[in-house]
Amino acid sequence: MINKDFFQALEDLETEKKINKETFIETLEQALTSAYKKMYGEAKSAMVKLSPEKNTIRVFSYKTIVDEVTDPDKEISLKEAKLIKKSFKLGDQVLSEEATKDFGRIAAQTAKQVVMQKLKEMEREIAISELAEKEDELMTTIIKRIDNGTVYVQLSSSNTEGVMLPSDQIPGEKYNVGDRIKVYVKKIKDSFKGPQIQVTRSNIGFVRKLFELEIPEISSGDVKIKNISRDAGNRTKVAVFTDKPNLDPIGTCVGFRGQRIDTIVSELNGEKIDLIEYSEDPLEYIARALSPAQVLSVETNESLMASRVIVPDDKLSLAIGRNGQNVRLAARLTGWKIEVKPESSVSASQTDTSKDYELTELADDAFDNLEELEELDELTELEPIDFSDEPNA
Repeated sequence: MINKDFFQALEDLETEKKINKETFIETLEQALTSAYKKMYGEAKSAMVKLSPEKNTIRVFSYKTIVDEVTDPDKEISLKEAKLIKKSFKLGDQVLSEEATKDFGRIAAQTAKQVVMQKLKEMEREIAISELAEKEDELMTTIIKRIDNGTVYVQLSSSNTEGVMLPSDQIPGEKYNVGDRIKVYVKKIKDSFKGPQIQVTRSNIGFVRKLFELEIPEISSGDVKIKNISRDAGNRTKVAVFTDKPNLDPIGTCVGFRGQRIDTIVSELNGEKIDLIEYSEDPLEYIARALSPAQVLSVETNESLMASRVIVPDDKLSLAIGRNGQNVRLAARLTGWKIEVKPESSVSASQTDTSKDYELTELADDAFDNLEELEELDELTELEPIDFSDEPNA
C-alpha cells in the first residue's frame, strides 16, 4: 500500500507541531497493527511496517521458528522454515506479506482513533517538556476567565492555560477578562486534562524576577539579591549587596529619580518596598532590616539566634509595624528572632541596676567599718589587774 500524501502529512506534523517523525511512525505501526488484528483476529501474529523513504505501508504476518509446533498460526518448525530459507534458525521469525486491499474502512477508523489518542499524548508530553523550561520564570499573560475567585490566564507563547488561585493573587488587586498581567510560573504538573500550570503574583519569586527584569545590574549579577521577605499587597523587604567597590546596590535598585523601583512598585499594585543593604555583621544587618525605623542598639544571642533591638520611644510603633508586620518581615529577612524594646524601658532598667549597686556599696562600707571597729577593740582591750600583792591598807 503506497500513499505519498500520508507520509507528507507526517513531515508536516514534524514541522508544525515539533513531533519527532520516527517516534510518530513507531506509534502508527503499533496502532495500525492493533487495527489489523482487530479486523482479522488475534490468531495470527502480525505487524505493520512503514517505510517513509519508499512511501509504503506493508502488513506482515509472522511465525516463530520452534522445535515443536503447538500453535500453527504463530509457530513453524525449523524443517519447514529451512524450505523457505536455509539460513533460518530456531527463534527466527518467518515473515509473510499480507494483502492490504481488504484493510478497509473499519480498520482505518480504528487506527485513526488510536493515532489521534497517541498524537494528543505526544503533544502533551512536548508541551510539558517545553513548559518545564519556563518554570521559575516571569511571563506576560492574558486573563481568559475568572471562576469563583480563581483566575485563568492564557500563556502568550502557547495554547496552555495557567491557573492563579486566590492565595496566589495580590490582596486587593482587581482582575478583568482581557487584562494583560505578568505572572510567575510557580509549578507545572501533569493531569488527566493535560499539563496544569500554577502561576502566582504573591510569591517572593515574582518580586525577584521583577527586579531581574527592571534592573540590569541584578540580571548581570553585579548586584545580588540576598533574601526577600514579603507580605503580599502590603510590604516587601529586599536585601541586596554587591562586591563591586564603586557600585551602590541601593541606588542601583532605586534608579534615576526612582524610576526603576517605581516601575516595580506599580507592577505590585502600590506595595511598599524596603531596600536593605545586606551586611555580614548580624548587628548591622538586623538594624538595617527594621527600616524605616531608627535603631539605637542591637544585642544578639548567637546560640539562640535571637536579638534585642532598642529604638527611640517615638519610633517603637514604626519599628514593630501594624500588627507586627515590620518586625516580622525583618525577622524573616535576617533569619534572627527580633525583640524590639523602647529606650525608656532600658533606662529604667539601668536606673534600677544603679540603685542596687548603691545599696551594695553601702553594705560593703558598713562591713568595712565593722571590721575597723573590731580591730580598734583589739588594740584598746585592757589587761586585768592583780591586787593580791599590794600591802594591806
